[in-house]
Amino acid sequence: MSPSKTLYEGKAKKILKGPSKNTLIQVFKDDATAYNKKKHKIFSGKGILNNLISEHIMEHLMSKGIETHFKKRLNKREQLIKKCEIIPIEFVVRNIVAGSIAKKLGLKEGTKLKKPLLEYYYKEDSLDDPMISRDHVEAFGWATKSELKKIDKISTKINKILSSLFIKKKIVLVDFKIEFGRLTSNPKKIVLADEISPDSCRLWDKKSKKKLDKDVFRRNLGSLIKAYEEVASRLGIVQ
Repeated sequence: MSPSKTLYEGKAKKILKGPSKNTLIQVFKDDATAYNKKKHKIFSGKGILNNLISEHIMEHLMSKGIETHFKKRLNKREQLIKKCEIIPIEFVVRNIVAGSIAKKLGLKEGTKLKKPLLEYYYKEDSLDDPMISRDHVEAFGWATKSELKKIDKISTKINKILSSLFIKKKIVLVDFKIEFGRLTSNPKKIVLADEISPDSCRLWDKKSKKKLDKDVFRRNLGSLIKAYEEVASRLGIVQ
């Protein structure tokens, strides 16, 4: 790991001071958490897999015209990223009913939605990341109407790109969580930030509906590492 100063440490990643102006180093940890860290365990090698998978997905999105904070992978656990002011909202795109929405609304898990559903959650662990509306985001100044309009459009495009990527690997993209930030070097520029990995996506095998994401840990369904390795293998990242 780089000897740089730790600026922030989250549940699954650390952010370190970057080697040059307007850069940071994102470090992937082996920690797995669920239910706002009420459940926590360390899986050796998880951070390495997520680093590789997120790199692959970010590069794929960039090749399709999505602007991101990603610059390059530095080693097994670290990425060089562009420094951003993170918008404190988790943007969730759902294609199939699963997880919290099934429980909250009494819906049957596995039901395909007529069209993708975009939800907003305020990033605040002490409040368990509550769901909010567009009006909340604008009223409290977390993002402007024009920024939200742009993010909605980008999120929809990301969903189409990733759904296509995964289905070719016989994986269904059930839902996913993404974050966005304003570049420090250009605050008017909004880019995709954070990570995209089995930590932040629900991924099901197309035929068996076997879970290949963090629900394996949440629901005690077997080996989390084997599930993540299978995703990496299908994407052609690891043998």
